[in-house]
Amino acid sequence: MGKALQSTGRPIVLSLCQYGWDAVWEWAPELGGNLWRTTGDIQANWNSMYTILSQQEGLEGYAGPGHWNDPDMLEVGNGKLTLAENRAHFSMWAMLSAPLLAGNDLPHMKPGIKDILTNRDVIAIDQDTLGKQASRVYSEGEVDVWAKHLAGGAVAIAVLNAGSDRYSTHPFHLSLAKLGLHGAQSGKDLWTGKTVDLNDNMAIELGSHDILLVRIANPK
Repeated sequence: MGKALQSTGRPIVLSLCQYGWDAVWEWAPELGGNLWRTTGDIQANWNSMYTILSQQEGLEGYAGPGHWNDPDMLEVGNGKLTLAENRAHFSMWAMLSAPLLAGNDLPHMKPGIKDILTNRDVIAIDQDTLGKQASRVYSEGEVDVWAKHLAGGAVAIAVLNAGSDRYSTHPFHLSLAKLGLHGAQSGKDLWTGKTVDLNDNMAIELGSHDILLVRIANPK
């Protein structure tokens, strides 16, 4: 199939659906693959989304401009996902540099879902020209902390409350040192649009399955 598409002389996206079998990420680029499924099918519930997210850990070295890990299409707006879960889902797929394929009923989606799917700042994290997939830097209690290097030296930080309790680790204390950052950092909260200051060991409280997504333009 790869050879047939190349012989047309036209730019055509080749998506391989191997469900992650046979370590497809190791050989798909040689076939001209632009994206490849890394797992089984996603379902519109938190456990499915979080399980698939966790399975992307360690695959970041195989993603890059023109060839991407595909954790399956978005379930934003489907099932009984809460707004927080939809927001976290979209955020983390953007952090993964994943193909953002809307899988919901677009003509009939609620305004809150449209706001999530059209958040330009979050989409920009996904579409960043450096093409780096995020890495999970560390986990503590119910909270995962991911980081993604961006073009121009910027960095995106995602703090995800993966637990079912109302508040994360009552509260969670962010370690900037583990992220390789030194001293206070100033960034933009990509869901509120407001400036946020991050300090080492600062307390962060997040609702169940919610996320803090911050872009730091000039990390120290």
